[in-house]
Amino acid sequence: MAELRQMGQRRFGRMNWLGLMTLAEREIRRFLNVWSQTLLAPLITAGLLLLVFHLAIGPRRGEVMGVPYIIFIAPGLMMMTVIQNAFANASSSILSAKVQGNIVDTLMPPLSPFELVAGYALGAVARGAFVAVVMALGIVVFFGQGITHPLWLVGFVIAGGAFMGGLGICASLFAAKFDQLSAITNFIITPLAFLSGTFYSVQDMPPVMQLLSHINPFFYIIDGGRFAVIGQSDSSPVLGLAIVVASALAVLGLCWRWFKTGYRMKP
Repeated sequence: MAELRQMGQRRFGRMNWLGLMTLAEREIRRFLNVWSQTLLAPLITAGLLLLVFHLAIGPRRGEVMGVPYIIFIAPGLMMMTVIQNAFANASSSILSAKVQGNIVDTLMPPLSPFELVAGYALGAVARGAFVAVVMALGIVVFFGQGITHPLWLVGFVIAGGAFMGGLGICASLFAAKFDQLSAITNFIITPLAFLSGTFYSVQDMPPVMQLLSHINPFFYIIDGGRFAVIGQSDSSPVLGLAIVVASALAVLGLCWRWFKTGYRMKP
Protein backbone atom coordinates (compact mmCIF):
# COMPACT_ATOMS: atom_id res chain seq x y z
CA MET A 1 0.00 0.00 0.00
CA ALA A 2 2.83 2.37 0.83
CA GLU A 3 4.37 1.82 -2.60
CA LEU A 4 1.03 2.44 -4.33
CA ARG A 5 0.50 5.59 -2.29
CA GLN A 6 3.99 6.84 -3.21
CA MET A 7 3.32 6.07 -6.88
CA GLY A 8 0.07 7.99 -6.76
CA GLN A 9 1.78 10.96 -5.17
CA ARG A 10 4.42 10.89 -7.87
CA ARG A 11 1.80 10.60 -10.58
CA PHE A 12 -0.63 13.26 -9.39
CA GLY A 13 1.32 15.24 -6.83
CA ARG A 14 5.05 15.88 -6.72
CA MET A 15 7.13 15.89 -9.87
CA ASN A 16 8.25 12.41 -10.94
CA TRP A 17 11.84 13.37 -11.68
CA LEU A 18 12.97 9.78 -12.15
CA GLY A 19 10.29 9.09 -14.72
CA LEU A 20 10.83 12.41 -16.47
CA MET A 21 14.58 11.93 -16.80
CA THR A 22 14.11 8.30 -17.86
CA LEU A 23 11.83 9.39 -20.69
CA ALA A 24 14.26 12.14 -21.72
CA GLU A 25 17.18 9.67 -21.60
CA ARG A 26 15.23 7.21 -23.73
CA GLU A 27 14.62 9.90 -26.33
CA ILE A 28 18.30 10.86 -26.35
CA ARG A 29 19.48 7.26 -26.59
CA ARG A 30 17.01 6.68 -29.41
CA PHE A 31 18.63 9.21 -31.74
CA LEU A 32 22.17 8.42 -30.58
CA ASN A 33 21.71 4.74 -31.44
CA VAL A 34 21.22 5.71 -35.09
CA TRP A 35 23.53 8.73 -35.06
CA SER A 36 24.53 8.26 -38.70
CA GLN A 37 20.92 8.94 -39.72
CA THR A 38 19.87 11.45 -37.06
CA LEU A 39 23.06 13.49 -36.65
CA LEU A 40 25.58 12.78 -39.41
CA ALA A 41 23.16 12.90 -42.35
CA PRO A 42 21.73 16.39 -41.52
CA LEU A 43 25.25 17.72 -40.99
CA ILE A 44 26.37 16.40 -44.38
CA THR A 45 23.29 17.93 -46.02
CA ALA A 46 23.99 21.30 -44.41
CA GLY A 47 27.63 21.11 -45.50
CA LEU A 48 26.63 20.35 -49.09
CA LEU A 49 24.20 23.28 -49.11
CA LEU A 50 26.94 25.58 -47.87
CA LEU A 51 29.29 24.31 -50.58
CA VAL A 52 26.71 24.68 -53.36
CA PHE A 53 25.67 28.19 -52.33
CA HIS A 54 29.29 29.24 -51.94
CA LEU A 55 30.27 27.97 -55.39
CA ALA A 56 27.15 29.17 -57.17
CA ILE A 57 26.43 32.51 -55.47
CA GLY A 58 29.06 33.36 -52.89
CA PRO A 59 31.76 35.01 -55.04
CA ARG A 60 29.21 37.21 -56.87
CA ARG A 61 26.98 38.00 -53.88
CA GLY A 62 29.65 39.89 -51.96
CA GLU A 63 29.05 40.82 -48.36
CA VAL A 64 25.76 40.72 -46.44
CA MET A 65 25.52 42.53 -43.11
CA GLY A 66 29.22 43.23 -43.32
CA VAL A 67 30.35 39.60 -43.65
CA PRO A 68 30.97 37.30 -46.65
CA TYR A 69 27.84 35.58 -47.93
CA ILE A 70 29.04 32.11 -46.90
CA ILE A 71 29.46 33.28 -43.29
CA PHE A 72 26.07 35.01 -43.44
CA ILE A 73 24.20 31.82 -44.40
CA ALA A 74 26.21 29.44 -42.18
CA PRO A 75 24.43 30.30 -38.90
CA GLY A 76 21.10 30.35 -40.73
CA LEU A 77 21.70 26.83 -41.98
CA MET A 78 22.80 25.81 -38.51
CA MET A 79 19.54 26.99 -36.96
CA MET A 80 17.46 25.55 -39.80
CA THR A 81 19.09 22.17 -39.13
CA VAL A 82 18.31 22.56 -35.43
CA ILE A 83 14.67 23.29 -36.32
CA GLN A 84 14.34 20.25 -38.56
CA ASN A 85 16.03 17.85 -36.14
CA ALA A 86 14.12 18.95 -33.05
CA PHE A 87 10.83 18.56 -34.92
CA ALA A 88 11.79 15.18 -36.36
CA ASN A 89 12.91 13.76 -33.01
CA ALA A 90 9.62 14.32 -31.19
CA SER A 91 7.32 13.63 -34.13
CA SER A 92 8.92 10.37 -35.25
CA SER A 93 9.15 8.99 -31.72
CA ILE A 94 5.48 9.45 -30.82
CA LEU A 95 4.04 8.53 -34.21
CA SER A 96 6.16 5.38 -34.41
CA ALA A 97 4.85 4.35 -30.98
CA LYS A 98 1.26 5.04 -32.10
CA VAL A 99 1.58 3.09 -35.33
CA GLN A 100 3.34 0.15 -33.68
CA GLY A 101 0.83 0.13 -30.84
CA ASN A 102 3.36 0.53 -28.01
CA ILE A 103 2.42 4.09 -27.05
CA VAL A 104 0.78 2.47 -24.02
CA ASP A 105 4.27 1.67 -22.69
CA THR A 106 4.83 5.41 -22.35
CA LEU A 107 1.35 6.31 -21.10
CA MET A 108 1.03 3.58 -18.44
CA PRO A 109 3.93 4.63 -16.14
CA PRO A 110 3.15 7.26 -13.45
CA LEU A 111 3.94 10.24 -15.66
CA SER A 112 1.73 13.31 -15.71
CA PRO A 113 0.92 15.09 -19.00
CA PHE A 114 3.41 17.80 -18.03
CA GLU A 115 6.15 15.21 -17.48
CA LEU A 116 5.40 13.53 -20.81
CA VAL A 117 5.62 16.83 -22.66
CA ALA A 118 8.79 17.81 -20.81
CA GLY A 119 10.47 14.46 -21.51
CA TYR A 120 9.79 14.56 -25.24
CA ALA A 121 10.73 18.25 -25.43
CA LEU A 122 14.04 17.61 -23.65
CA GLY A 123 14.86 14.91 -26.18
CA ALA A 124 14.11 17.31 -29.04
CA VAL A 125 16.23 20.07 -27.49
CA ALA A 126 19.09 17.64 -26.94
CA ARG A 127 19.12 16.52 -30.58
CA GLY A 128 18.99 20.11 -31.78
CA ALA A 129 21.81 21.04 -29.39
CA PHE A 130 24.02 18.20 -30.62
CA VAL A 131 23.66 19.47 -34.18
CA ALA A 132 24.20 23.10 -33.16
CA VAL A 133 27.41 22.33 -31.27
CA VAL A 134 28.94 20.43 -34.19
CA MET A 135 27.96 23.06 -36.75
CA ALA A 136 29.13 25.92 -34.52
CA LEU A 137 32.51 24.22 -34.20
CA GLY A 138 32.59 23.83 -37.98
CA ILE A 139 31.89 27.55 -38.46
CA VAL A 140 34.75 28.40 -36.09
CA VAL A 141 37.25 25.91 -37.53
CA PHE A 142 36.54 26.12 -41.28
CA PHE A 143 35.46 29.75 -41.63
CA GLY A 144 37.41 31.33 -38.79
CA GLN A 145 34.23 32.98 -37.55
CA GLY A 146 33.95 33.01 -33.78
CA ILE A 147 30.68 32.89 -31.87
CA THR A 148 30.08 36.54 -31.00
CA HIS A 149 27.37 35.95 -28.37
CA PRO A 150 27.53 32.34 -27.12
CA LEU A 151 24.88 32.81 -24.43
CA TRP A 152 22.42 34.12 -27.01
CA LEU A 153 23.15 31.04 -29.12
CA VAL A 154 22.42 28.75 -26.16
CA GLY A 155 19.17 30.61 -25.50
CA PHE A 156 17.92 30.43 -29.09
CA VAL A 157 18.91 26.77 -29.49
CA ILE A 158 17.06 25.78 -26.31
CA ALA A 159 13.99 27.94 -26.98
CA GLY A 160 13.89 27.02 -30.67
CA GLY A 161 14.38 23.32 -29.90
CA ALA A 162 11.57 23.40 -27.33
CA PHE A 163 9.26 25.17 -29.78
CA MET A 164 9.98 22.73 -32.57
CA GLY A 165 9.79 19.78 -30.20
CA GLY A 166 6.33 20.98 -29.20
CA LEU A 167 5.31 21.27 -32.85
CA GLY A 168 6.63 17.75 -33.39
CA ILE A 169 4.54 16.42 -30.50
CA CYS A 170 1.42 18.16 -31.81
CA ALA A 171 2.01 16.93 -35.36
CA SER A 172 2.54 13.32 -34.24
CA LEU A 173 -0.53 13.35 -32.02
CA PHE A 174 -2.64 14.80 -34.83
CA ALA A 175 -1.30 12.48 -37.55
CA ALA A 176 -2.65 8.95 -37.81
CA LYS A 177 0.02 7.68 -40.22
CA PHE A 178 3.39 8.66 -41.59
CA ASP A 179 1.90 10.04 -44.81
CA GLN A 180 0.07 12.70 -42.81
CA LEU A 181 3.22 13.56 -40.86
CA SER A 182 5.18 13.83 -44.11
CA ALA A 183 2.54 16.21 -45.45
CA ILE A 184 2.89 18.42 -42.36
CA THR A 185 6.67 18.41 -42.75
CA ASN A 186 6.69 19.06 -46.49
CA PHE A 187 3.92 21.66 -46.70
CA ILE A 188 4.27 23.50 -43.38
CA ILE A 189 7.59 22.99 -41.59
CA THR A 190 9.95 23.04 -44.58
CA PRO A 191 8.41 26.10 -46.32
CA LEU A 192 8.36 28.08 -43.06
CA ALA A 193 12.00 27.18 -42.47
CA PHE A 194 13.16 28.11 -45.98
CA LEU A 195 11.14 31.35 -46.03
CA SER A 196 12.55 32.66 -42.77
CA GLY A 197 15.73 34.40 -43.85
CA THR A 198 18.04 31.41 -43.94
CA PHE A 199 19.63 32.35 -47.27
CA TYR A 200 18.84 36.07 -47.42
CA SER A 201 18.23 39.15 -45.33
CA VAL A 202 14.52 39.93 -45.03
CA GLN A 203 15.42 43.60 -45.45
CA ASP A 204 16.01 42.81 -49.13
CA MET A 205 12.47 41.46 -49.55
CA PRO A 206 9.32 43.36 -50.62
CA PRO A 207 7.30 44.88 -47.75
CA VAL A 208 4.66 42.14 -47.89
CA MET A 209 7.29 39.41 -47.57
CA GLN A 210 8.94 41.31 -44.73
CA LEU A 211 5.61 41.41 -42.90
CA LEU A 212 5.03 37.71 -43.45
CA SER A 213 8.54 36.95 -42.22
CA HIS A 214 8.02 38.92 -39.02
CA ILE A 215 4.95 36.89 -38.08
CA ASN A 216 6.83 33.63 -38.66
CA PRO A 217 8.40 32.30 -35.41
CA PHE A 218 10.94 30.37 -37.49
CA PHE A 219 12.37 33.69 -38.65
CA TYR A 220 13.24 34.71 -35.09
CA ILE A 221 14.97 31.40 -34.38
CA ILE A 222 17.18 31.73 -37.45
CA ASP A 223 17.72 35.46 -37.05
CA GLY A 224 18.62 34.98 -33.39
CA GLY A 225 21.14 32.30 -34.23
CA ARG A 226 22.69 34.58 -36.84
CA PHE A 227 22.96 37.41 -34.29
CA ALA A 228 24.65 35.05 -31.85
CA VAL A 229 27.29 34.10 -34.44
CA ILE A 230 28.04 37.28 -36.41
CA GLY A 231 26.55 39.93 -34.12
CA GLN A 232 24.15 41.22 -36.81
CA SER A 233 20.44 40.54 -37.28
CA ASP A 234 17.29 41.77 -39.01
CA SER A 235 15.38 42.19 -35.75
CA SER A 236 16.01 42.76 -32.06
CA PRO A 237 17.36 39.56 -30.44
CA VAL A 238 15.48 40.43 -27.24
CA LEU A 239 12.19 40.62 -29.12
CA GLY A 240 13.07 37.51 -31.10
CA LEU A 241 13.85 35.41 -28.03
CA ALA A 242 10.69 36.63 -26.30
CA ILE A 243 8.58 35.61 -29.32
CA VAL A 244 10.24 32.19 -29.57
CA VAL A 245 9.79 31.53 -25.83
CA ALA A 246 6.15 32.64 -25.96
CA SER A 247 5.54 30.46 -29.03
CA ALA A 248 7.19 27.49 -27.30
CA LEU A 249 5.04 27.92 -24.19
CA ALA A 250 1.88 28.15 -26.30
CA VAL A 251 2.66 25.04 -28.33
CA LEU A 252 3.81 23.03 -25.31
CA GLY A 253 0.64 24.08 -23.51
CA LEU A 254 -1.39 22.64 -26.38
CA CYS A 255 0.66 19.44 -26.16
CA TRP A 256 -0.10 19.23 -22.44
CA ARG A 257 -3.81 19.65 -23.15
CA TRP A 258 -3.80 16.92 -25.78
CA PHE A 259 -1.93 14.49 -23.55
CA LYS A 260 -4.30 15.27 -20.69
CA THR A 261 -7.38 14.55 -22.79
CA GLY A 262 -5.84 11.62 -24.69
CA TYR A 263 -6.39 13.38 -28.02
CA ARG A 264 -5.85 11.00 -30.98
CA MET A 265 -3.63 8.64 -28.98
CA LYS A 266 -4.60 5.79 -31.28
CA PRO A 267 -3.40 5.76 -34.91
